[in-house]
Amino acid sequence: MRRRPEGSRPRIVPLTLILAFGLAACSPGGFSRSKDDPFAPGPDLRAEAVDGVEVGHRLMQAGQYELALQAFTRAALDQGLTPEILSSMGSANLGLGRLGQAESLLRRAVDADPEWPEAWNNLGVVLIERGKTAEAVQIFQKAFALDNGESDAIRDNLRFALAKSENPDNITTLEQEYKLVRRGSSDFLIQRDG
Repeated sequence: MRRRPEGSRPRIVPLTLILAFGLAACSPGGFSRSKDDPFAPGPDLRAEAVDGVEVGHRLMQAGQYELALQAFTRAALDQGLTPEILSSMGSANLGLGRLGQAESLLRRAVDADPEWPEAWNNLGVVLIERGKTAEAVQIFQKAFALDNGESDAIRDNLRFALAKSENPDNITTLEQEYKLVRRGSSDFLIQRDG
């Protein structure tokens, strides 16, 4: 028989701990969740995380610009401030009406990737909103040229900017939906309030 060192106490498992494990094991689900549990399941910590940029784009399509901005910000923590994330954050800020922040972010995106027509288009939308029509026309022309005229959204935005620059008095009263674009096939519409 082993002898206990002097001054040490024997380890006694508290009775409440034994009872808790015993009751958990006796419940219908055992140690796992019951199928008739009324509560939502918790997160699956072993699952692969969904890309924050993709989550942000889905939120943009749903018109949830604040949540999209948060998703893009979280994605920036993982991936850094890539041109796509900068452009996405700028587009979310545009949806929120934060034109100064949107312009700054989109200018950084086109500086980082000057051959990306979608970022140029979105910068043009911000410039139209800010009343910088002449510069917006140049930006849309650059986006149109980089895109080889393939995007309907960029072409429509260019047409609107040209019409507005030629006759700003008649165009300002029209309701216009500006088309933001992203890499891939999705377009986001930013509707101008009256």
